Amino acid sequence: MKSVKNNQNIIILKGDTENANYKTQKIEEYSNNPFIEALPNIFTEDDVIDRFSVISRIDEKDRNMESNLRYHIIKRAKNFVQPLPVHFTVERRLSSLIRRGYLARNPINKSYFERLRILNGLRDEEVYDDTLLEERMSNIRSTADSLAIIGISGIGKTTAIERLLLMYPQIIKHEEYKGQNFSRTQIVWLKIDCPYDGSLSTLCKSFFKAIDDLLTTRYLEKFGYVNRVTSSMMLHMTSLASIYGIGVLVIDEIQQLLNSKNDMEEMLNFFVTLSNTVGIPTVLIGTSKAQRIFKGNFRQARRAASEGAIMWDRMPKESEEWGFFLETLWDFQCLKENTILTDEIKNAFYDECQGITAVAVNLFILSQERALSEGKEKITVSILRTTAKEDLHMIKPMIKALRNNNMLEVMKYEDISINLDDISINYKRDIELIGKLEESFKERNSTVELKRRNTVENLVMDLSAIGIFEELDNIDIKNLCEKLVKSIPVNEEYNSIKAMAIKATMELNEKKKLNNKLKENRKNKKQNQGLLALFEIAKKNKKHPYEVLKEEGYIKAPIDEFLMVK
Repeated sequence: MKSVKNNQNIIILKGDTENANYKTQKIEEYSNNPFIEALPNIFTEDDVIDRFSVISRIDEKDRNMESNLRYHIIKRAKNFVQPLPVHFTVERRLSSLIRRGYLARNPINKSYFERLRILNGLRDEEVYDDTLLEERMSNIRSTADSLAIIGISGIGKTTAIERLLLMYPQIIKHEEYKGQNFSRTQIVWLKIDCPYDGSLSTLCKSFFKAIDDLLTTRYLEKFGYVNRVTSSMMLHMTSLASIYGIGVLVIDEIQQLLNSKNDMEEMLNFFVTLSNTVGIPTVLIGTSKAQRIFKGNFRQARRAASEGAIMWDRMPKESEEWGFFLETLWDFQCLKENTILTDEIKNAFYDECQGITAVAVNLFILSQERALSEGKEKITVSILRTTAKEDLHMIKPMIKALRNNNMLEVMKYEDISINLDDISINYKRDIELIGKLEESFKERNSTVELKRRNTVENLVMDLSAIGIFEELDNIDIKNLCEKLVKSIPVNEEYNSIKAMAIKATMELNEKKKLNNKLKENRKNKKQNQGLLALFEIAKKNKKHPYEVLKEEGYIKAPIDEFLMVK
């Protein structure tokens, strides 16, 4: 995205909006802080398993359908999301990041308003300078940290962080706190992508547009017009981030900074200022290319990850994680003959995907499609090899470089290069946790609530992918799916539910389209009844225009307006 115009849509992640429900805190320093008390309780491992998982269901009835239908059913595996030990690590970091960031931004403390006063003062002066900002805020502490997540392209970084963010409401509306009026809109998290050209100006505009999409405001129009100076936009961005109490700002695709000619150091400075001075926690996500940013001459790059970096590597072949992942994925076969996971198939499968989750899921789906197209009903080593060679040929050189562990070759493909010596948090043999995950999956797979939640998740993804419901956002679709799934038997066939959901979504889309059209007509009608229309009415009724304008409220009575004001 090279530019963001006032009428241009950007894709942002949207979560739920809810009214504040304050909870008693078990950790003392989190008490008496409405921004923290309104958050969900700190998640347990069981909570993460429940909320993070998306398990598509394929039953015997699906496997016995005609092959042309099974081409579509096989695609359900694309929705497959399974928690692994690294996800728990990221969740704990994110949970702490959000809450600790609010400690020094308690909206009922004087320091919160002092911070806003300083930012508003700089904004009015239209002066943005890191040194000046640090100087003016020297007596106001920051408890915000920052985190970097770096890993191979396709390993699941973005999917994981989005699933974890969606476990929290995105917007919380506050009205009253402990009997006192407390009118606030809190944005718990905001995720935007680093612009393709690494431009700080475009990043600011993306920020304004994201806020506008969430709150129906007009900040992009107000602060992001073409000739606006970047430093001025940065001031407005920091001010809005403080006003709305943003709990964490997630910037994805930070390797795009390498495309910037002049802004890389300035943007890194800005991230540091947001966290260390303004007090907004940041999470920077990027492919292995981003290591060049963090290994450059910029001291700020290391400060931009004060909480450290999670170096996200592929799953090792002999790890418990890989075995668990593959066995769970293997349950989504939609061929008539169930293929047993033999050592030969395991070895061939890993050889062709090298433990990269996105490649593994695609290889699994494409192999089944090839088996169907060839009139076979079984996954074989031959089919796996042929599929990898012909359908995944574009990434073949990258997989080969990883397989041979040839670092010179790997470095040619920066998206997958990763320095194993620098890995601080890698996939580990966590047998105890994997055992708990396996046990939990067996228990939860049969629960009604999990079945319904997974059905809703799959429906939302499938309906959103259709791309024809232009009047609805993901929240509208999710609410509709939840209502539908709750009203039908839990064992209803998925394709039947999906058909009902598509019909209901089309009806809701048409209803919203009609309502929007009526609103537009009313707006146009009101605009057409302006001063000229009133002048014509006056002529028609043989009245003085002054009298008609007065009757319509355009002219006020002078005595009422000026002499009788209380």
